[in-house]
Amino acid sequence: MDEIDRKILACLQEDAAVPLAEVARRVGLSPTPCWRRIQKLGRARVIRARVALLDAGKLNVGVTVFVAVRTNRHDREWLETFAKAVVDLPEVLEFYRMSGEIDYLIKVVVPDIQAYDAFYKRLIDRVSLYDVSSSFAMEQIKCTTALPLHYS
Repeated sequence: MDEIDRKILACLQEDAAVPLAEVARRVGLSPTPCWRRIQKLGRARVIRARVALLDAGKLNVGVTVFVAVRTNRHDREWLETFAKAVVDLPEVLEFYRMSGEIDYLIKVVVPDIQAYDAFYKRLIDRVSLYDVSSSFAMEQIKCTTALPLHYS
């Protein structure tokens, strides 16, 4: 990956709908070589998808909850059951297995506390949990999907 690829990725992270001719102009290429580079980045799975970012508040899911889960079970069977239960819930945006005192961290979006309570009840109906702690985000200070490119 060279500097032109990084510039292409920066353009696409800012707005994946920008026309190819505009991306090419910004990075100093003609459209055909620019298109070839984009295709190559896609084949290499550097570009995983092109999506629309939606406004959570306008879609009535403006409450973000970080759910920290600790477990007393560390076997594959429990993990597979837990992962399937979490992944299948549409309110879950992100789901991580962690190091340290928290075993799993889940990012959830819902309209309000009552909706979160309903989400929580659906989750515990699907899998047995040892310890759960939920933290409600009070203010979003930074939220981006753009990855830093200077390490590539």
